[in-house]
Amino acid sequence: MKIALITDGIWPYVMGGMQKHSFYLCKYFAQNKVYIDLIHFNQSQLNISKLDVFTDEEKKYINSIIVDFPKLNKLPGHYLKASYLHSKLIFEEIKNNLPSYDFIYTKGFTGWYLIEQKKLGKIKCCKIGVKFHGYEMFQKPPNFKIKLQQIFLLRKPVKKLSLNADVVFSYGGKITTIIKQLGVTENKIIELPSGVEDESTEFAIHVTKKPIQFLYLGRYERRKGIEEINKAINLLDKELTSYAHFNFIGNIPDDKKLKLKHVNYFGEIRDKVILKNLIKQNDVLLCPSYSEGMPNVILEAMANGLTVVATDVGATNVLVNNENGFLLNDSSEQTLIKVIQQIFRTNTLELDIKKQSSLNLIKNNFTWNKLAKDLIVKIQHQINT
Repeated sequence: MKIALITDGIWPYVMGGMQKHSFYLCKYFAQNKVYIDLIHFNQSQLNISKLDVFTDEEKKYINSIIVDFPKLNKLPGHYLKASYLHSKLIFEEIKNNLPSYDFIYTKGFTGWYLIEQKKLGKIKCCKIGVKFHGYEMFQKPPNFKIKLQQIFLLRKPVKKLSLNADVVFSYGGKITTIIKQLGVTENKIIELPSGVEDESTEFAIHVTKKPIQFLYLGRYERRKGIEEINKAINLLDKELTSYAHFNFIGNIPDDKKLKLKHVNYFGEIRDKVILKNLIKQNDVLLCPSYSEGMPNVILEAMANGLTVVATDVGATNVLVNNENGFLLNDSSEQTLIKVIQQIFRTNTLELDIKKQSSLNLIKNNFTWNKLAKDLIVKIQHQINT
């Protein structure tokens, strides 16, 4: 089988949850001897031409095609315009290869022009699947400005692409509900969660000790609820001194950093070993997002034996439940304060039970060796129908 994997970048050349998911797709397609034309670009100082993140054996199945993302003036709608232009550049790059593909897997807006051309009957090709990370534009916005962007810029093209694609990918949970509400029929939906590598899971949990170590993992993005975390920490400052430390891993602007002795910032970390060693020293992941897909940060935290505090958005409820974490109804600082105080009052043994449940859940259900095989079977079914 040969697949075109058209992405908005792969980790670590581009940072983000979608990019990490694309990296694993490519890696495990190759491990299962699926040939891939990988269409991607670079936003790092790394040498993308070497593809050092893959083994020599994996690279035998990967053909790297680099199509740079256009840079436009930052006027209203510039991202959508650049995305459409990027999709046209991608189309021009691969149009002669279309007959060789058994399936085309597109991420975000990368397949926009291709899907449009097929819908208009101007080209013939295999089935095209589209993957929007979490359909965040149909979830609750963190503020009015983002709500306007969702309504007037993003919702219409995302809905159109979802309806016009042959296949729509979903992580499950509330994301599948959103996709169906857009009018996509169930037979067009491939539902599959994301995961982690088997070897990235910890053998055992790190036993909880006071002070409890809380972790925020990710970039500074409004919808991630990081401002609510900061407000909660400030409001709880005196109470926190003896009971908790807060650790932030990610590119956090200096003016957004708290100047408190129990708050630490480690910056953006691309090295997998260093990142893993830092994550596993924590006890509780904080992920109070307004909207999500299936966050890689939750998967990585659970794989390292952390319990999780997360809002019930996107597909987080596929990962987080009362046995392994704390699922919140909203992202407010008041709700965060209550759950942090609850964690203070919780016996450390009870936290360790939740942490062990996280680790067990990942090992049993969310590893890429299993997920990739399931995905290939589901894609093959779509090819044959």
